[in-house]
Amino acid sequence: MKAAQSLLALAAREGVRACFANPGTSEMHLVAALDSAPDIRPVLCLFEGVATGAADGYGRMMQAPALTLLHLGPGLGNGLANLHNAYRARTPIVSLIGEHATYHRVNNPPLASDIASIARPMSGWLRTAESAAELLILTQEAIEAARQTGPATLILPADIAWSDEEPAAPAPPLKQRESFDDGHLEEAARLLGPRTLLLLGGRFLSANACAAAQRIAAKTGALALIETFPVRVRREGLGASLKRLPYLSEMAAASLSHIDTVILAGAAYPVAFFALPGRPTRLAPDHARVLKLAAPGFNIERALTSIAALMHANIDLPRAGEAPVKPNGGGGIDPMTLAQSIAATLPDNAIVCDESNTAGLFCYEAAASAVAHDWLTLTGGAIGQGLPLATGAAIACPDRRVIALEADGSALYTIQALWTQARERLNITNVILNNGAYAILRLEMMRAGINELSEAAGALFDLKHPAIDFCALARGFGVPAERVETAAKLVAALERSFVTPGPALIEVMIR
Repeated sequence: MKAAQSLLALAAREGVRACFANPGTSEMHLVAALDSAPDIRPVLCLFEGVATGAADGYGRMMQAPALTLLHLGPGLGNGLANLHNAYRARTPIVSLIGEHATYHRVNNPPLASDIASIARPMSGWLRTAESAAELLILTQEAIEAARQTGPATLILPADIAWSDEEPAAPAPPLKQRESFDDGHLEEAARLLGPRTLLLLGGRFLSANACAAAQRIAAKTGALALIETFPVRVRREGLGASLKRLPYLSEMAAASLSHIDTVILAGAAYPVAFFALPGRPTRLAPDHARVLKLAAPGFNIERALTSIAALMHANIDLPRAGEAPVKPNGGGGIDPMTLAQSIAATLPDNAIVCDESNTAGLFCYEAAASAVAHDWLTLTGGAIGQGLPLATGAAIACPDRRVIALEADGSALYTIQALWTQARERLNITNVILNNGAYAILRLEMMRAGINELSEAAGALFDLKHPAIDFCALARGFGVPAERVETAAKLVAALERSFVTPGPALIEVMIR
């Protein structure tokens, strides 16, 4: 199995430090080879969707590739939803997918499938290793592609992995520096004004990038916004209060109705998540001019600070506001008191993984004046991301507290992540927002023009019959848990979890 060992040695040389795995028989030689690569931490996940989501969280925080190790086409299929989210985020991930031995594929064994076709929609780079001689060349290509454009997939037949050939490792690739067209920077500076949208995106919106956008907006009157579901935002200092484009298409279109120029700084053109009767799908006016300052996924800090310098936008901006205050009294928990509780207790330098959907509607804005933190969101809309995302972020940043803001329905897609958190002793506070329903679907039904909730719809959106005991589930996976029904108890539970090493789960009963 020298080929498998050589692959992992090359990955370690290229800075890979974690492998999120749910392997099977075809991957046994890669599993055995992990002992020869002590710099790569193997992390067992009980479901492939946890492995891919954790790799996403790790890659977002490390800004470096993680590996996933998945079993054939069905294993990859189980992980596709969170690979979709990672693909939309352009997170650096290399998925190693085991395949039947090259000479066995002709026999069409029971687990055979067209792995490449399954992987293609969520892969920026995709190849199958057909010989040990090309294995390391393809491995390095995959890692470099993941760095540049996001998820890459390398399909590895079992007999290639167990080969004792020792292919020569290619030379390290030359480091590429992200470049911008200076002409675009100057054109953007000319176009900025009160009818301009400056829309921010990219793999990582730094505090400096957000502050530069705020200064540009203050200088020119332009509308500076972050895309609706950003990959990762550092919220600290002058840029912490920068707002996001609204999710609801009608609200977003209304906020952009005056726009005649759209400058895309690492973001895609703004469109609705879904087409609904009588509602807009393209959110800026059709006549608006579009300038792509940087491709989606790029780090845009240098571009924004350069534009701010060109425009002499060195304006002193006010801070985000007074520090958040804990809610008073022992009343029930609604979305507003939830937001106040999170913002007021957030630990310094925390990481928030937000899949809170309807119940967490106000959390992001409330935390603008909180202590410095990073905020990660559901980039591709495929639910079941929050708990795995937090798991990977905690492995990437073991000295920081991670908070998973998780809707109850979404949590159940990948609840197995709790076991990995317990096994790895990760510092994660899982906040499960229990409103006993797929509340987002009730909202979407009304937006679709169906104003009366039918008996069938009510049953399909209901999670109370029977009620789900998240505390019991958490304890079964080895995670301490408690249920809270008042704001005061929520604040106390949050503060306890933040000073207690390891994972915790707080089931928040939303009224």
